[in-house]
Amino acid sequence: MSVLRRIVRRGQGEQQGDPLDAAQERRVRAVLALGGVPQADLPDGVQQVRLRLLERAAKGYEAPRDVSAWAAVVASNLAMDWHRAKKRQERLGERLASLRQHELPSGEDTSVLSLSVAQGLDELPDQQRQVLVLRFFADLPVRSIAQELGVPEGTVKSRLHTAVRALRARLHEDEVV
Repeated sequence: MSVLRRIVRRGQGEQQGDPLDAAQERRVRAVLALGGVPQADLPDGVQQVRLRLLERAAKGYEAPRDVSAWAAVVASNLAMDWHRAKKRQERLGERLASLRQHELPSGEDTSVLSLSVAQGLDELPDQQRQVLVLRFFADLPVRSIAQELGVPEGTVKSRLHTAVRALRARLHEDEVV
């Protein structure tokens, strides 16, 4: 049986031939968005994750043990690639526009917090932002993040600690929390 068929048979695809189910696609979209990819580019990012999974199958590699975690890490890497390619002001402007379009009706406090978190994420080094997004927004355990990134768990924990401390300081500095 081909690797792709095993992926689909394991319940990883809702539509025939689609290696990502709806929940995995939502997670990929969230990781891309939190990584700074603009709304307009999210469908392309999701397709890139699908393509990489299909390429992996076409090359005869075993299906990832946890397709959801693998897809989140690939999405995070894609977001980092995009993030490096853009200037900081361009990214911030696009993310602010996206926040305004999808603002929750709960009020100004939510907008201020969202803006501060987005700015704080922008200021983090790429590796710290990546583990923070994978841990708290993609909800991956430290062990999965370490395995997928190929680094020790202690490194993930250290990056998380430093990132959380920096983000917390930023939020206190902006008097958001």
